[in-house]
Amino acid sequence: MNILTTEEKNIILGSIRDIPDFPKPGIIFKDITTLLSNSEALNTLMSHLEKRYKSYDLDYIAGIDARGFIFGSILADRLGLGFVTIRKKGKLPYTTVAEKYSLEYGFDEVEVHIDAFGDTEATQDAKVLLIDDLIATGGTAVAAASLINKVGATCVEACFIMELGFLNGREGIDAPVYSVLEID
Repeated sequence: MNILTTEEKNIILGSIRDIPDFPKPGIIFKDITTLLSNSEALNTLMSHLEKRYKSYDLDYIAGIDARGFIFGSILADRLGLGFVTIRKKGKLPYTTVAEKYSLEYGFDEVEVHIDAFGDTEATQDAKVLLIDDLIATGGTAVAAASLINKVGATCVEACFIMELGFLNGREGIDAPVYSVLEID
């Protein structure tokens, strides 16, 4: 299992900007746009993920709307795999399967195309890595992992660039969870 060195962690973590009081007072927002614009940090991160997942015998990478699209598509390209989008409700043009999840005040939904991982027979054997930039309370990630399994594929792992460990978001995910950076 590939593990980041302290130097690699510092390169990645040092490239993420903290924005205090965004989107509301008391929140420290972790801004990944500075990681994306830092070629050394982005390459360090993506090389690490490529090394970690090259032996997983994956069929697809699935990214959660919207920042998971960035990391997921880069990783899919590096591994020579297909990339699947898990989108917010109403954004996909073909027949979809949806999963609801709880928010602080209400519910939201994510969707995936019903044939995102191939036809019915191919889907049954599809091994999928789920990826996103951040896991906080876990609602979206739990719903996304559930969607992968709901259409007949297998979510073999959920990967996050950062995890806010104090929120325990990984607990409801029905797959192993890997976080590159854990923030307490």
